[in-house]
Amino acid sequence: MALDNLALYVHWPFCVSRCPYCDFNSHVRASVDQAAWKDALLADLAHEARELPGRRLGSVFFGGGTPSLMPPATVAAVLDAAERHWGFADDVEITLEANPSSVEAARFADLAAAGVNRVSLGLQSLDNAALRFLARAHDVAEGQAALDVAQAVFPRVSFDLIYALPGQTLAAWQAELALALARGTEHLSLYQLTIEPGTRFATEAAAGRLTIPDGDAAADLFEATRAMAATAGLPAYETSNHARAGAESRHNLTYWRYGDYAGVGPGAHGRRGGLATQRRRKPENWLAAVARNRHGIEVEDALDAYQRATEALVMGLRLREGVDLTRIAALAGGVAPIDDAAVTRLEGQGLVAREGSWLRVTEAGALLLDAILPLVVRDAVVENPAP
Repeated sequence: MALDNLALYVHWPFCVSRCPYCDFNSHVRASVDQAAWKDALLADLAHEARELPGRRLGSVFFGGGTPSLMPPATVAAVLDAAERHWGFADDVEITLEANPSSVEAARFADLAAAGVNRVSLGLQSLDNAALRFLARAHDVAEGQAALDVAQAVFPRVSFDLIYALPGQTLAAWQAELALALARGTEHLSLYQLTIEPGTRFATEAAAGRLTIPDGDAAADLFEATRAMAATAGLPAYETSNHARAGAESRHNLTYWRYGDYAGVGPGAHGRRGGLATQRRRKPENWLAAVARNRHGIEVEDALDAYQRATEALVMGLRLREGVDLTRIAALAGGVAPIDDAAVTRLEGQGLVAREGSWLRVTEAGALLLDAILPLVVRDAVVENPAP
């Protein structure tokens, strides 16, 4: 995948139901003015195209709330405009996130006809009790049926699961993961449950009514996940993402390799030409801004060389391949912002490895990534700047 290829992220903020572990509950809507939304997305997109001329799109990603409920005609219009503005790489990857409901699965063929060639399905669990805990609207049977349709319609399919749930044993997770791997998809995203501030889960945890595995139990779950996926031919190429060789998410690799990406739609982040962009998050505010300015940008900050190099390091060390310190040094304007003494110490412990100009976190270090990053990267802020 060429680093000079541009990625496009299209954020659709609307959800079909309230979610206990994210903070987008305010984006639940009974109805949406689809014509107004399509026009606004196209205007926001046109602004980014003016700011990023002469590029080709390597990937497009429709994400956010429930983008599989976007009208296929809107998806097609966005893709037509994106191709007209930039042009598509020959192997362009066009991904859409979808919930595994029968309503959305019924739209998959139309979304594929609109140009989507990869779907990321939010199964989240293959256990009905876990799905109830996660407040998902679908059950296992409906999720499996949606996955059947997705695999029949789209050339590339990924789905996600969440583990380290309250009371989840290692044996139970291994059995669930075995079922997931047996489905034969080329890509899996496997996330440990995290408690985000301000959510219902955070309130439950603070009150002592919710306890998730931590310490040794969480480590056992993490290590078993990586071992089982690798044995099945889907090794981890990023902390939580597993794929067959050549089936890695090209769009997400743009984030982790610190390439340029344009973000359009409410709340979307972007990185272009050393600028960090963020759209207005509330849908109504974004719509008003687009009507007023022909774009929905709220923040557009120039990142200095040191900031860009630090972000690239933090993102790139999530990848199994690691980072090229020569490139990082060039981004920084001369010297990569790493702590050489810490790298040497961690290398001696087998947690990181240097091979020529490349630095990577080892398999043993992957479990400790959040602790390693602040040691290796000077002034690191361990967060994901991707949308």
